Amino acid sequence: MSDTQATQAKDHEVVLRQRRAAAAEARRLKTLNSIFELRAFIALAVLIVVFSVLSDSFLTVDNVITMTKHVAINAILALGMLLVILKGGIDLSVGSTVGLSGVVAGELLQGLHLNFADTVAYPQVWAVVVICLAVGALVGAVNGILITRLNVAPFIATLGMLYVARATALLISDGATYPDLAGDPDTHNTGFDWLGEGRPLGLPVAVWIMIVLAALIVVLLRSTPFGRWLYATGGNARATELSGVPVQRVKMIVYVISGACAAMSGLIIASELSSAAPQAGDTFELNAIAAVVIGGAALSGGRGNVRGTLVGAFVIGFLADGLVILGVSTFWQMLIKGAVIILAVILDQSQQRFQRRRAAASAVAVGGGDEPPPSGPPPKVPTDVSASN
Repeated sequence: MSDTQATQAKDHEVVLRQRRAAAAEARRLKTLNSIFELRAFIALAVLIVVFSVLSDSFLTVDNVITMTKHVAINAILALGMLLVILKGGIDLSVGSTVGLSGVVAGELLQGLHLNFADTVAYPQVWAVVVICLAVGALVGAVNGILITRLNVAPFIATLGMLYVARATALLISDGATYPDLAGDPDTHNTGFDWLGEGRPLGLPVAVWIMIVLAALIVVLLRSTPFGRWLYATGGNARATELSGVPVQRVKMIVYVISGACAAMSGLIIASELSSAAPQAGDTFELNAIAAVVIGGAALSGGRGNVRGTLVGAFVIGFLADGLVILGVSTFWQMLIKGAVIILAVILDQSQQRFQRRRAAASAVAVGGGDEPPPSGPPPKVPTDVSASN
């Protein structure tokens, strides 16, 4: 064997060992990534076990239904937020939109004074719901216009709308609460309480709305071009736009949907309490963002799904209700929720680092090609007769 051939055989052995080590590292990182993908389910299971041990009333049927109803309100918000985050944005105005929609409902149900006609209008409940959803969609549309047409950063645009929507609610109500939204049979505006108190087939209306909305968004993301556009926009907006996708329209639509989802949550809360306060929905945007991130979505966009978001909403909801059942101070509840949000972001960043390392290890393992590394011994090098003689 010549020196050159011997060197080639040795180099082959080194490369083979490196590729095998990289393949093993890729498998290890794949296992870690799978654990990170299940972090929301693991957290939910831990919460259920811990609170069940600490309180006998936690897993009772009535309490589970009540907690699920509370989860549904946040989940509706979070599903709208998921679409925004998938495209790489953020919506801080949803909490204020919750309060605004409740105030608009209260104003309409208690009678809309039409001074120019010298009369008071009492819209029926279905009209009140439609108008409030339109108000939420309008807030989302303004966010979309600021972001797509005026190139305002999503954080700044939605932060500004947070104050605008809250101030509008305070101006409409003059800072007061609408105390009685039951309506009057004589004015044909009764039945609003059904949204908050109705239980078709034993489940609260809010839960049914959550289920239907989740199913619709699953279809939207999996079976429509819009869903593919949304994921592509979150992954690389510039490249997606150059490929012919209407990126600006996608951004506008997701903010409109997010605003409408926030308005629906506000309607449910106002119906459940039979009153509407302009302060309703305060900090709800943080719960929605936390649910989406805990569910595995990337704040940078392009990654996330409905299943994870729903599980994240259950984690946030069960955590909050469990702490209340145990009598934990409100101050400690805020601290714990904040810590959970920070931990969720840290885990998300860790998962992204593991994915990058896994991709790099996989590339080394396959030698930059599509075929896996050879598992057998290196090929035999033919003997150079002249050299050996």
